[in-house]
Amino acid sequence: KEDAVRRCTGGLICPAQRVERLKHFVSRNAVDIEGLGVKHIKSFYEDGLIQSPPDIFTLQARDKRASTKLAEREGWGETSAKKLFDAIAARRNVSVDRFIYALGIPHVGETTARLLARNYGSIERFRASMRAGAKGRASEAFAELDNIEGIGPTVAAAIADFFAEPHNVAVVADLLKEVKPEPLEAVDHA
Repeated sequence: KEDAVRRCTGGLICPAQRVERLKHFVSRNAVDIEGLGVKHIKSFYEDGLIQSPPDIFTLQARDKRASTKLAEREGWGETSAKKLFDAIAARRNVSVDRFIYALGIPHVGETTARLLARNYGSIERFRASMRAGAKGRASEAFAELDNIEGIGPTVAAAIADFFAEPHNVAVVADLLKEVKPEPLEAVDHA
């Protein structure tokens, strides 16, 4: 007998999961933004500075227009704000596998993200294939995904479901305006 588990299908928009997804996004094995830890994510979320992953990469531009600057917040200063903005800027180029993993797709851990990155090569090909696969389990793109050794139907369905959610697609599109995921070949040979 299988256990029944209820999960929020809201993906990157689910209010109950936003802070946890943001923590995952910036974690060491994902995008790895030094200086943007659990405490800061929670504080920035509660204060409305960061609500979704793309907000991280627009924080400095928004800070320039804000009436209260990050450097003026309690526990911050010019140096710590500059270090954070530099750390964020340094992660605008990230390997495609880290980017995929950072999205927090259910059942997609580091190994699966690397497998997907190796199979699809670029973020553009991955994203196009996943969006096509999200249109139906009978699609050629879904079959291609499901046939990757190490993926299987549960993981394929989780990825398709993630990309079937319009908000997730919009967040990924907004992220790609700010971040440039690099193919593994460029990273592996660097």
